[in-house]
Amino acid sequence: MTTAACFIIASRNDIPIYEAEVGSAAKREDAAQLPQFILQAALDIVQDLAWTTSAMILKTIDKFNDLVVSVYVTDDHTRFMLLHDSRSDDGIKSFFQEVHELYIKSLLNPLYLPGSRITSSHFNTKVGALARKYL
Repeated sequence: MTTAACFIIASRNDIPIYEAEVGSAAKREDAAQLPQFILQAALDIVQDLAWTTSAMILKTIDKFNDLVVSVYVTDDHTRFMLLHDSRSDDGIKSFFQEVHELYIKSLLNPLYLPGSRITSSHFNTKVGALARKYL
C-alpha cells in the first residue's frame, strides 16, 4: 500500500488539467509543492520517451530520493503522471487504465471543454477510490 502519492493529468501542451494528492502521508510544510515540482520536471523526459516507444505505460521514468515517477501516455499525448513510493506495477497499470476510462467519460461530457481543468467532484471522488483500490 502506498503511503504517499501525487497524481496529475497534463495536457499535450504540458498544462496540468487535474491534480490530486492520494495516499496517507503526513504533509510537511516546507515540501508542500515538491511533488508538483518533481512531476513538472519529469515532463521533459516523458516528452522525449513518448516519441521513441509505442508503449502507453512508461514505468519508472524518473526517481527522486525514494519516490518514483510512472507515466501513462494516451493516444492524444495527454500524460497521466503518478509520483509514488510503491513497487506494485500491476496496481499502477490498473490504476492508469481505469483513470483513462474515467478521463474518456469526462471528455464525452458535452459541457467539458477538452484541455481545460477537470473540476468535477465526481471525477475527484472516483480517482481517490481508484487510488485506494490499486495503490
